[in-house]
Amino acid sequence: MPRDYYEVLNVPRDASLEEIKAAYRRLAREYHPDVRKDDPQAEERFKEINEAYQVLSDPQKRAEYDRLGRRGTPAPGPFDFRSPFEELFEAFFGGAAPRQERGPQRGADLRYDLEVTLEEAARGAERSVEVTRLETCPSCFGTGAERGGGLRECPSCAGSGQVRYSRRTAFGHFTQITTCPRCGGEGTILVNPCARCGGAGRVEAQRTVTVRVPPGAEDGTTLRVPEEGEAGVHGGPRGDLYVVLHLSRHPVFHRKGRDLYADLTVSMVQAALGDEVEVPTLDGPERVTLPAGVQPGEVLTLKGRGMPDLQGRRGDLHFRVRVEIPRQLTGEQRRLLLELARTMGLDVKPQRRKFSDRVKDLLS
Repeated sequence: MPRDYYEVLNVPRDASLEEIKAAYRRLAREYHPDVRKDDPQAEERFKEINEAYQVLSDPQKRAEYDRLGRRGTPAPGPFDFRSPFEELFEAFFGGAAPRQERGPQRGADLRYDLEVTLEEAARGAERSVEVTRLETCPSCFGTGAERGGGLRECPSCAGSGQVRYSRRTAFGHFTQITTCPRCGGEGTILVNPCARCGGAGRVEAQRTVTVRVPPGAEDGTTLRVPEEGEAGVHGGPRGDLYVVLHLSRHPVFHRKGRDLYADLTVSMVQAALGDEVEVPTLDGPERVTLPAGVQPGEVLTLKGRGMPDLQGRRGDLHFRVRVEIPRQLTGEQRRLLLELARTMGLDVKPQRRKFSDRVKDLLS
């Protein structure tokens, strides 16, 4: 006895049309003879699946089948792989190629990498950048056509945007739908295209854009400049420009978040006795107190002299002390240092520098 159509598609009797379509696509993809070339039962199984779908996907035929069974439905005609075409196409290709409309399309976003100094990132700045982008063609105003030209129905697909190709196989006819190669799926072709843009409606141009760097910007900060990207198509809106900031290397300061770090070089006398020294900051030079007896590697901190963040809060400025030892001493300086060593109870045995080191000093 022939199997029940619901059993063939493996769906319940109250299955919706969408459930029936989904079941058919799944089974068609699995049992199509072109897929199961080595299975002698594949053709018969596929015919059974196709027959069940033709009945259950038609509301009138399904109602008669539910009342009377197979004897109430007309006998299926010669098997044709074209039917039902749309569902079979979707099973293998994910759906028929949709027609591409010539509606408004938003222009592409652009990226620009901008190098800024630490001072610009701290205080904020305005920078002008040169951007190459697609602009609406000034000759055709974006239409893509010369005067008297315009859009006409594509003769290859008769305006549908799709073309069908049929081929005969050992199992019957197989039809494939593809996007029309002449119109690209739009259904229309351009007659008398613009000589300047070639029908594209846009041309490449260079524009100057002002970019505002906010105080507190960090390396990698991305700024969005609205509507400074490429022009849209067919009246679509312009894209945006995204500017990625890169901080250039600073000769004095090293940044970590909101804090700044620098080296402070002092003499051994200053380190021992203390002093008032001038240090650089982002706001200009300042005088700070160097405490007596400061050790090499100690850190002096100036509160609130670091970088701001985007909320305006400032970090600190840290100076690491480096003590510079003189390479050359006069006779008087050597005598005084030896006297200092004696008063400190140190038995110092002075050493002469290597001759090669003294030669290097002279050459430098």
